[in-house]
Amino acid sequence: MNRIITVNREFGSGGRELARRLSEELQIAYYDHEVIEAISEETELSEEYVRNVFYRKPFYSYPITIGNRFYLGGDEMFNQVSQISQSQSHIIRELAEKSDCIIVGRCANYILRDMNPYRIFVYADMGARMRRCREKAPTDEHLSDADLRRQINRVNKNRATYYETFTGERWKELLDYDLFINTSSRSIKQIVKQLAKIFK
Repeated sequence: MNRIITVNREFGSGGRELARRLSEELQIAYYDHEVIEAISEETELSEEYVRNVFYRKPFYSYPITIGNRFYLGGDEMFNQVSQISQSQSHIIRELAEKSDCIIVGRCANYILRDMNPYRIFVYADMGARMRRCREKAPTDEHLSDADLRRQINRVNKNRATYYETFTGERWKELLDYDLFINTSSRSIKQIVKQLAKIFK
């Protein structure tokens, strides 16, 4: 069976960077935004709409199919979200069956639970998450501390809601992960060097 690592993360914790660096250290495939691109292609829904389902909620005003906008009622909206969820499961399983890999988010730890992935959750205290967000922010972004804190909490709430809706489990449920990593006071590079020893 392939070596599969899934990484869920709080917004601003550096989880995506940790996953990417770990994939480079282990020289295995890395999947993140590629999953959204594949879902968009498979369902013929726009990437913008698929991304919105994951990160926020589906909005009627977004381009639903590639190049088109139209109104969806409640049942149609439910069917679209169900279609995205089914496609997500299918694509993630295909990727995991293809080769050793690291998959970021997308409920992969739950979808692949029968394949025994190594499941990581990355978190950090609010101060560390705010610092990391400011370091990566566009130069013209000038959010106040209060606004940035609200943004971080909003993204995490949306991730938790999507995860809990899709899986029926709590996003940070201890039993759903093998390792919780606190990035508050250590560099991602340092953590990855130590973490890679587990998998080599």
